[in-house]
Amino acid sequence: MTPEAIKEHLKQVKYPGFSRDIVSFGLVRSAAFVDGTAKISLAITTNDPKTPLQLKREVADCLNAVPEINDTIIDIAVSAPKAPAPAAAGGNLAGNAAETPHAKIKHAVAVASGKGGVGKSTFAVNLACSLAKALTAAGRPGRVGLMDCDIYGPSVPLMIGLEGRPQVEEDLLVPMEAHGVKVMSMGFLIDENTPVVWRGPMIMKTVQQFVQNVKWGELDVLLIDLPPGTGDAQLSLVQTIPLDGAVLVTTPQPAATNIARKGGLMFQKVNVPLMGVAENMSFFTDPAGNRHHLFGEGGGKQTAEALGTTLLGQVPLIPAIRAGGDNGAPIVMSEPDSHASQVFAQIGDSLLGTLAKKTAEPN
Repeated sequence: MTPEAIKEHLKQVKYPGFSRDIVSFGLVRSAAFVDGTAKISLAITTNDPKTPLQLKREVADCLNAVPEINDTIIDIAVSAPKAPAPAAAGGNLAGNAAETPHAKIKHAVAVASGKGGVGKSTFAVNLACSLAKALTAAGRPGRVGLMDCDIYGPSVPLMIGLEGRPQVEEDLLVPMEAHGVKVMSMGFLIDENTPVVWRGPMIMKTVQQFVQNVKWGELDVLLIDLPPGTGDAQLSLVQTIPLDGAVLVTTPQPAATNIARKGGLMFQKVNVPLMGVAENMSFFTDPAGNRHHLFGEGGGKQTAEALGTTLLGQVPLIPAIRAGGDNGAPIVMSEPDSHASQVFAQIGDSLLGTLAKKTAEPN
């Protein structure tokens, strides 16, 4: 049996909490077959002591089911995610999520969804703008970043009203800025009509570069708009930057909430705390003032309860949110007094409060 044949069998083994297999993730360093014994070497990055044990058991079960294999030897090298560098002496960003010579990011929060089509990017853009408004009012302008990691469908530039190419300074990309938010997106780097046809390792490398090779400067909050699902981008992110938490976006119907729960469980498996669930397109209000729950009712609250977290807010379904995204004028900026803008503001205030408590907690 060849090493390639062994790896084909190992494609049945999924990384815990993800839909991708350990071969696609590049975790199988070597495979050999000697005298009826399969010898496997894996390398993983995790803080969860249960993960290597689960992987070892599942790899053994997978290979022991192959008639040609009589025994298995499985070696797993485990490394912890890189810790953030200590803050500079005299700085006020102790406890940063990530710090490099060109970036001091105090808090990093992922915005995720189980499935596509729930308005996650629209939510992320409006939340980022709400956070920027709140921090500007507190005397801290320019302290919010939005990293668009939705590699296959980078819609953030359109929704926030940016186009063109970012500048490069000293081999570092300089994020573009709109509405007080610093933005980096694959949408800035590819032609509008060019599809992104990439395998996992290329996606993982791009996510790493968006963290390490972008001149973010000093940020209080970096929001990270993830693609839907549980795959390469998600795993790469949690291995690249320590996340303070994740916000799950869902619509009320079971088709969305059932998958959102899986996304929440994925973050829990990789030790990323859930900061809450946001229910998007919760209801439509007709001209007479009557609410209509077009996608069902109560799904966001049920999802939050199932995951042991809180429902952050319910964003209504209104044409102005869609129009704002199409025109590059997020509703929190174009109609700041609208009900939807108030919901985003409440969610932003809640997140800032939670992050402030996290900073105040003793290490």
